[in-house]
Amino acid sequence: MTDQELLDLLTLTSVPKVGDQLAKVLIAHCGTAGAVLSEHAGNLRKIQGIGETTVRNIMNVDRLQPEKELSYIKKNGISVHVYYEDNYPFRLKQTDQCPVLYYYKGQDVLNHQRTVAVVGTRTPTAYGKQACEQLIEALIPFQPVIISGLAYGIDSIAHKSSLNHGLPTVGIMGQAMEKIYPAENIPLARKMQETGGILTEFRSGTGPDKENFPMRNRIIAGLSDVVIVVESKIKGGSVITAEFANEYNRDVFALPGKTSDEFSAGCNKLIKQHKAHLLESVDDIAYIMRWELKSHQKTIQSTLFPDLTSDEQNIFQLIHMAKEMTMDQLIEKTAWPSARVSSLLLSLEFKNMVKALPGKKYIAI
Repeated sequence: MTDQELLDLLTLTSVPKVGDQLAKVLIAHCGTAGAVLSEHAGNLRKIQGIGETTVRNIMNVDRLQPEKELSYIKKNGISVHVYYEDNYPFRLKQTDQCPVLYYYKGQDVLNHQRTVAVVGTRTPTAYGKQACEQLIEALIPFQPVIISGLAYGIDSIAHKSSLNHGLPTVGIMGQAMEKIYPAENIPLARKMQETGGILTEFRSGTGPDKENFPMRNRIIAGLSDVVIVVESKIKGGSVITAEFANEYNRDVFALPGKTSDEFSAGCNKLIKQHKAHLLESVDDIAYIMRWELKSHQKTIQSTLFPDLTSDEQNIFQLIHMAKEMTMDQLIEKTAWPSARVSSLLLSLEFKNMVKALPGKKYIAI
C-alpha cells in the first residue's frame, strides 16, 4: 500500500459520521478511498444510506489531521492493516464489525493456526490467578497465540504467563498506540512485541476512554478461535467479549465458581445460559475444538524432554522458541534468580539439550 493510499484511508475514516460499515460501503461503490474522496457530490448522494450531511462532511473533510497521523505512523514504525488486504487476519475479516484498518506493532502471528483469547476481571481472586496461570501452561502443547486486553488482572496474568512459557501473545488496546494503559504494563507491552504484538484501532492521541473498551472487546473475540472467561462479575467487560464471541460463532469457555462469589457470577451465568462451555481443564477445549496432537508430534515431544523437570522444560522451550537466548534474557523471561537459571542451563547442557555459545548465549540442540 502506498503512502497516498494510506493517507486516503486515514482521511476517509476521519470523516464525521463515517464509521467502519459506511466506509466499506463507500469503498465498495467507488473502488478506493481516494475515489470516494474525489467523487462528485451528486454521485455520492445516489449511494444508499448516504445522507446530505455525510456528503457534506466528505466534501469538507479536514486533510491536515490525516497527514499528521501518517507522519506519526511512519515515525513510530507502526504497521497499518486494511480489511481488503491479504495479510488482514482472516478470522477478524469474517466478522461484519471488523475495523477498516488497525494499527499494529510486533510480529505477524494473527493468522496463526490457533488463537485463544483469555479474558477476565481486573481484580481476580487467588483462585482466578492460579487458574489462569495453569491454563496457559496447559495450552503449551497446542502452541496457540494468546490474545487478551493488556489490562490489569487476568489480562496481564495471561500475557505474562504466555511470555514465561514461550507462547506468543497479543494485546488489544482501547486507546492509542502511544498511550499504553495501565502505565505499569509498558515494559510488558514492549516484551510482547518480540514474539507477539500490540494492536489498536484508535488513532494517536486517543485515551483509554470508557466507551472504547466494548469496541476493543469485539476485536478480541473476532481474532480468536476460542474465548476463555476466567473470572468476571455478572456485568463485566469479559461477558461483553463472550457475547461478541457468540455472535461471531466462536466457542466460549468459562471457569465455574461458587454461586456466592461475585467474581464468578458472570462465568456461571454464561454457562447456565448455554453461552459458554463449562471449563474444567484444557482437555475440554481440545475435545470441543478437535485439537489433537498427531502421534508423531507426541513421539517427538517425548523424545525432546528425556527426564526433564518442569523448570528444565520451561527453559528449553524458551530457547527453542527464540532460536537463541542469552542468560540475561532467560532471567528476565522467567523472573528467576540467576543462580537458579545457571543451574538449569548447566543441567540441560549435561543432558545434551542446549549448547553454550560465546557471550553467554544458548541454543537448543
